[in-house]
Amino acid sequence: MKTILTGIKPTGTPHIANYFGAIKPALDGAAADSRSFFFIADYHALTTVRNRGEMARNIKEIVCTWLACGLDPKKTVLYRQSDVPEIFELATILGNVTAKGLMDRAHAYKAAVQAGENVNIGLYTYPVLMAADILLFDTNLVPVGQDQKQHIEIAADIANSFNAVYGKTLTVPEPQIRKEVAIIPGLDGQKMSKSYNNVIPLFAPPDELLKCIKRITTDSSAPTDPKPADHLIFKLFELFGKKGVKTDVGWGQLKQELFETADAYIKPMRARYEKLMSNYGEVEKILQDGATKARKVARTTLDKVRKAIGV
Repeated sequence: MKTILTGIKPTGTPHIANYFGAIKPALDGAAADSRSFFFIADYHALTTVRNRGEMARNIKEIVCTWLACGLDPKKTVLYRQSDVPEIFELATILGNVTAKGLMDRAHAYKAAVQAGENVNIGLYTYPVLMAADILLFDTNLVPVGQDQKQHIEIAADIANSFNAVYGKTLTVPEPQIRKEVAIIPGLDGQKMSKSYNNVIPLFAPPDELLKCIKRITTDSSAPTDPKPADHLIFKLFELFGKKGVKTDVGWGQLKQELFETADAYIKPMRARYEKLMSNYGEVEKILQDGATKARKVARTTLDKVRKAIGV
């Protein structure tokens, strides 16, 4: 039985790229013949989120999103990273078999340096903590977007380094990438990202959803021009399951049709999300139950690691 694990940082309101690029593939990949762990990566968010209220709100939104999108806590272990202290003990151990050069090559670190940002140790050692997230649960597959592939490769490198020193103890993970949805363009054609202010919030009310779709950048070309499927509007139609889209109309009408398609797709999930947000006590119970299950598995792996290193 293979183990699948993935998580999302609570750094803001979930958008459709989070859904199609990570949440949906992860849920689709949680097959009956596998065990799955999905977590809220709240300690990872500390590199950027420094406001207590914002952090609490983001966590609430993320966990309700997972559940609204179809996660079944009876089949999948859902937990907060911060509720599993074994993760942080393993991260400390793994740091001692991780080469500095490996951290120097991490994309997020290099990008921060090139941008002239003040890099904190949390950002620099981010891949080690992510490796602990993954390796603690004997993970085989990690559903990620293309831009996260390096983190899984680093986790595999760290696992191999540990195993080379202490004997085969940790499972070496692999990334699971759906190439057709690995990177979702934003309203301006760049990668969809909160930092670019080009996102479509996943559970935006209909009027806000329509405004977002109307903001999608178009040019002087017509929908009938060659390769219309390359345009973001047609990519979104495909993601939302709409086939046979007519191209002999203007961009304005296509945006209206895209809104109707997207709203119909999102509406049932939005209703579940709003209900969960207003009954968060039940959600918190799910998280606590998930943490209990996660810690049982985590303790088994950490005991093996502690025995391997001689403590």
